[in-house]
Amino acid sequence: MHQGAAMPGRRDVPRQSFRGRSIVGIAGLGLVASALAACVSPPAVPPTSSPTASSSSPSAPSSSTPSPTVLTLDPTGSAADNKAFFDHVNRAVLAKNPAAVGRDFIDALVAAGFHKADMQLTVDTTTIGLKANSIQFSVRLNGGCLVGQNGQSSGGYQSEVTPLLATGNCLVGDTRPIDW
Repeated sequence: MHQGAAMPGRRDVPRQSFRGRSIVGIAGLGLVASALAACVSPPAVPPTSSPTASSSSPSAPSSSTPSPTVLTLDPTGSAADNKAFFDHVNRAVLAKNPAAVGRDFIDALVAAGFHKADMQLTVDTTTIGLKANSIQFSVRLNGGCLVGQNGQSSGGYQSEVTPLLATGNCLVGDTRPIDW
């Protein structure tokens, strides 16, 4: 048989083209099926509120709203356990008086329940009577120290928990007596 003659009952379409078209057709059907499945699938993240939740009575607390944490002194806790409360007290001092001096911090810490006998404080002024660039104050608490610092040279209020020094103190160097 010669090349140009067609065989009876046989189509002259090359097999490869059917194979290529069927793969493309199957892939296309897969994409369509995926797209349709995405349309009917539930959302991955449930909505945070619903229309019925907003119509609830104002006296009923919402279970999704976290209640504010009340910070308090834990006298049996470590310095690390009490750092958030220490910071809260000292930031409140600064909110009330941005120019607060050492006594302001000590008085607020005593009013919050810390023991004055466990505190140390650096001086507010230099030896020539100028305002100190920063002051430090500390509270010794259950074998650790809460140390606060405030002033322009420290970038505002800073604090940290430190180990108690071998001297039994929290601050190194000269401190002023807390005698009021």
